[in-house]
Amino acid sequence: MAFFLPILLMFTTTTNAQGNPPSPGYNPSSKIETVAFDQAYESLWGPQNQRFDEGLVTIWLDKSSGSGFKSKESYESGFFGTAVKLHPGYTAGVITSFYLSNNQDHPGNHDEVDIEFLGTTPDKPYTLQTNVYIRGSGDGNIIGREQKFHLWFDPTEDFHDYAMLWTPDEIIFFVDDVPIRRYPRKSDDTFPIRPMYVYGSIWDASSWATENGRYKANYGYQPFVGRYSNFKLEGCTAGSGQSCSPPSGSPSNDGGLSRQQVAAMHWVQRNYKVYDYCSDPKRDHSLTPEC
Repeated sequence: MAFFLPILLMFTTTTNAQGNPPSPGYNPSSKIETVAFDQAYESLWGPQNQRFDEGLVTIWLDKSSGSGFKSKESYESGFFGTAVKLHPGYTAGVITSFYLSNNQDHPGNHDEVDIEFLGTTPDKPYTLQTNVYIRGSGDGNIIGREQKFHLWFDPTEDFHDYAMLWTPDEIIFFVDDVPIRRYPRKSDDTFPIRPMYVYGSIWDASSWATENGRYKANYGYQPFVGRYSNFKLEGCTAGSGQSCSPPSGSPSNDGGLSRQQVAAMHWVQRNYKVYDYCSDPKRDHSLTPEC
């Protein structure tokens, strides 16, 4: 660890120089009630690698298994959030995630909206990857719509809030109520419109998670632990019809973002976005016409 310390200090000095984002002026999560885990979620896999304790859900990856949980209901839209504290140290190859998916109902042809924390080596920060898959574009012939960010804080030191707002018109990703990405509905072909469940998981993605698979999960550092709390969930369940409307992510009930929220989002994108699929010259943009 002593070998990494000078590098780590140099990196911290560099990233902190950018400071914190400007206030978005509105906190959408404050309008959403916190729900008890067992009220809205249930264990999905790896139950031996889960622990539940007064609103805190701990899941971990070791050599035997990862772990995951899933919402009891599927949703057509809504606000889905949780607070997460990530594992420190060597976490290369490990994915800690919170996401929407309908893979259970549409295997091989599913939709997905992701918040994924890509594990790392001690000299480099976590990467938060946001992604959207539409109708099987994540199955076999992968057509991801990734935007990746570093964070303006250390996500291993404390809990921070992460959320997705999915409406019929757009998907907005939030970190501590600061919008970091807006994905608008430009056509039915590039937007998820089928009901999805909410998931959380930790698993081994050594083949691609850290620097395109250069660094693998090292089980000499196991267990790799993800901690979740403060579950925020308000949405329209499948079949609820047009009488149900998702919550707003801005002071206006008309949806979208306020001018102050947009300014905060643009600041994050200028200072902390490290990858955008629309700007990648190696991508075939005929497959992502929304760019």
